Amino acid sequence: MSKVAVVYWSGTGNTEAMAEAVLKGAKDKGAEAEIFTATDFDADKMDAFDAVAFGCPSMGTEELEDSEFLPMFDGVKDKLSGKKIVLFGSYGWGDGEWMRNWEEDCKNSGAVMAADFVICNDAPDDDALAACEALGAALV
Repeated sequence: MSKVAVVYWSGTGNTEAMAEAVLKGAKDKGAEAEIFTATDFDADKMDAFDAVAFGCPSMGTEELEDSEFLPMFDGVKDKLSGKKIVLFGSYGWGDGEWMRNWEEDCKNSGAVMAADFVICNDAPDDDALAACEALGAALV
């Protein structure tokens, strides 16, 4: 059985709703899946999972949240090589540049992207939640 971690940071609840949908998709596909906030996850936990979904909204000028999520992510980057991952997040402005940059960073760290990232403007609608469930399934 595949073990999947869903790790996220959410300021308004939008990315949290997406994380719950990713978790559901992984579990529905038969994975043993756990959800973590960014403050509850670190590099030591990476080895316990076959795949990881990372979720973070766009902040500032299309950047990852820098007080909780980015320090955690920088800490796990050395463990991304060969690891199957997916990315998701919400935004309120911009065009998704933060996600494209983040995906490129993950690829440069050797991560195996299991599916295209999912982003949504503000609260996720039914289509975005279904796409998030598909992300979770792609990790299994």
